[in-house]
Amino acid sequence: MLLAVDIGNTRIKAAVFEDTVLAEKFVFDKNDASVEAEKIFQKYPKIAHSILSSVGKEQDSLFLLLKEKTKMFGVNRDFTFPFQNNYSTPATLGIDRMVLASGAVMQFPGCNRLIIDAGTCVTYDFVDSENKYQGGAISPGLRLRYESMHNFTAKLPLLYPEMPDKFIGNSTAASMHSGVVNGLLYELEGFISQYKQQYQDVTIILTGGDADFLAKRLKNTIFANSNFLLESLNFLYLYTIKK
Repeated sequence: MLLAVDIGNTRIKAAVFEDTVLAEKFVFDKNDASVEAEKIFQKYPKIAHSILSSVGKEQDSLFLLLKEKTKMFGVNRDFTFPFQNNYSTPATLGIDRMVLASGAVMQFPGCNRLIIDAGTCVTYDFVDSENKYQGGAISPGLRLRYESMHNFTAKLPLLYPEMPDKFIGNSTAASMHSGVVNGLLYELEGFISQYKQQYQDVTIILTGGDADFLAKRLKNTIFANSNFLLESLNFLYLYTIKK
């Protein structure tokens, strides 16, 4: 069994895999990392391998625990990835984006892929049909948009994502919800349309913490999977051990 761990900007996500089957997913706070990981090992004592990726500061206690209990693979830029990296500044490309690109290549072979990760930030990553990573875009996610309006203005309240009832907001809260949610939806539709105009046979993959919230409201046909990064870690592990 494999334990895949993704250390994000705000939380840690983990999943136990038996080959390509996801047995169970876990989400916990960074401060509880080692305690929660111990619980996973108690529940799944057959875990022998682990793979970890991090966009922020690694949790030392979690790192040591994984090394103690498993054969651990820490994803870094020295990994062999299943795509050619054409980013002009490859050393600045986030590990999470590289993992997502790898998963897209392995799960959707032979086509152009646009991976949209709707988390703290929204990242757009494009890998063409020849498995060449071309780049993408980064913008603020839903929560960042709400928080920035609250933090950088005198009177706007701190709100949390909520689908607006009407397009025209008839209160401050309704106006903020309309601006943030509809604004991001229009952004997503715009990016997707732009890629589809420029490339044929584009597979759109939507993932991240806000994937489910956004997916049902998008007009374009997409493949929505909030677990795609964890699944991509598992596929990258399988790819690595085969290499």
